[in-house]
Amino acid sequence: MKRKSFELALSGIASAIAALFLTLGTLNSYLLMTGYLFGTFAVMLPLARQFPWGSAMTYVASSLLSLLFGSIGYFWRLLPFLVFFGLHPVFNYFQVKKRWNRVVCFIVKAVWFDVMLYLVWRFVFGMMTNFPVLDAYMPWIIFPVGILLFYPYDYMMFRCQMSVDALVSRIRRR
Repeated sequence: MKRKSFELALSGIASAIAALFLTLGTLNSYLLMTGYLFGTFAVMLPLARQFPWGSAMTYVASSLLSLLFGSIGYFWRLLPFLVFFGLHPVFNYFQVKKRWNRVVCFIVKAVWFDVMLYLVWRFVFGMMTNFPVLDAYMPWIIFPVGILLFYPYDYMMFRCQMSVDALVSRIRRR
């Protein structure tokens, strides 16, 4: 019973942190990437104690709370977190825990990242621009550049998860 209550408490704290930073990020465009980053770190908190369901609860609760706190008017700013950044740590957890093939997982995650970039381009920036030539060639730019950007991002997220694991391991239950 203590394990379940600790999981709920850690998930609740992580949800509050993620919702706060996601809301600040969506309401202030200067803090948008910071909101994604801290929201992703908050989703990593329950994973540090091997609570994948707690992490899923954190993702769902923080997304709904940030929408409730005013991000619904800027839903398109929250789209990258909903589609990719919030779920990426959970996928990494299962990749390590289940010992899935690293190359296959990297390809799946890189394509998933590129699809997210394309969705953001298509539904956010594509509606603001009216350049048919740019719209026609943007997928050919997004996919190779996205894969090149994703490799260091994925590596850094694995390293950040190890740092979060070290920080959360210091929390003592009584």
